[in-house]
Amino acid sequence: MTLWQKLKSFKWNHYINYIVIGTLTLVLGILTLAGVRINGALLILMEKIGIAAILAVSLSLVVGFLGELSLGHAGFMCVGAYLGGKISVLFVSILGLNDTLALVLSLVVGAAAAAVCGFIIGLPALRLRGDYLAIVTLAFGEIVRSLFRNAPDKWFGGTMALNTPRYNRNHLFLVIFVLLLLTLAVLQNFLRSKHGRAVTAIRDNEIAARATGVNVTKYKLLAFTISAAFAGIAGVLYSWSNNTVQNKIFDYNYSIEILVMVVLGGMGNINGAIISAALITWLNTKLPIWLPGELAPLKNIIYAVILIAIIIYSNAPALKGFRNRYNVHTLIHKITKKKRDPAQIKDDAAKWDVVPTKIEMNEVLSTDVVPQDFSTSKQSGGEQ
Repeated sequence: MTLWQKLKSFKWNHYINYIVIGTLTLVLGILTLAGVRINGALLILMEKIGIAAILAVSLSLVVGFLGELSLGHAGFMCVGAYLGGKISVLFVSILGLNDTLALVLSLVVGAAAAAVCGFIIGLPALRLRGDYLAIVTLAFGEIVRSLFRNAPDKWFGGTMALNTPRYNRNHLFLVIFVLLLLTLAVLQNFLRSKHGRAVTAIRDNEIAARATGVNVTKYKLLAFTISAAFAGIAGVLYSWSNNTVQNKIFDYNYSIEILVMVVLGGMGNINGAIISAALITWLNTKLPIWLPGELAPLKNIIYAVILIAIIIYSNAPALKGFRNRYNVHTLIHKITKKKRDPAQIKDDAAKWDVVPTKIEMNEVLSTDVVPQDFSTSKQSGGEQ
């Protein structure tokens, strides 16, 4: 097989997110190392988008692929932000470690702490379904936030904010994008493995999955723990991005906002979750700027109207034909589609959709067979 044939057979749709994010990270990294100054507001926006994308992708594992409704993702992020932020303060101010090493160690601590919380909460909570699971995870998020708020001030800042180190603003967004690529690599390889197929089987039909030998409790806990770990990583990145950690940030509204990113991008669609996370983060950042002063209260109304319009467009049955005709996949297919020549097909391997000269199976099954009177035909043949 030649190099061109390998490139044509390569499944580009599986790696398009790596290519786009990796190219963006590489280009911006080269510009930064070359001394090109990037607008500070743009750097902050990219940090927020990267953190939101990690949260949306990690929650998509539970909501989109496992099929369980969780409203406690902000709680796992809160655990990572507070514990990872506190560890980073100890490493930088007391042990005198450099920021890079302190960031790596705090990421490990934050991810591990959030994963442990996800496992402990998942053991009893994942025996529930639907609204009951959503209520339990929502309560977990509020309890965690309350614990950090009521802890002694010298521990986590109490009702005030926990002051944390600030990583170099010119480089932190690159670190966040690299960790986003790591998140995609872990989750997508997990989903394409036998473990991922077991998770999606549980979502499609839990009773059938259990009957075929799938350990439902094991895979639910595994998905819930992995998702919580990456939420903890996002929390650590948040603490290094904002200098402070405030408990009011991680309320139930933030959990619902992350859930909206997943639903808006499409259930079980990782690329859609990334795009919707970028869109919602951009709206939340720009609307307060466009609506200053007395118009500021309109921000939430406009934000809600935009989300409602997008969700109606994505799910309305009346618009199904329009969505199927005008979308990115259809456009790419029209551009890349080539007319097939049946004479050039050597071996169709019994693929009915490959050779255009063959009759579709549904047409064969729907063919009307009319019985013929052979005696009449023989007589007519004899007369001739």
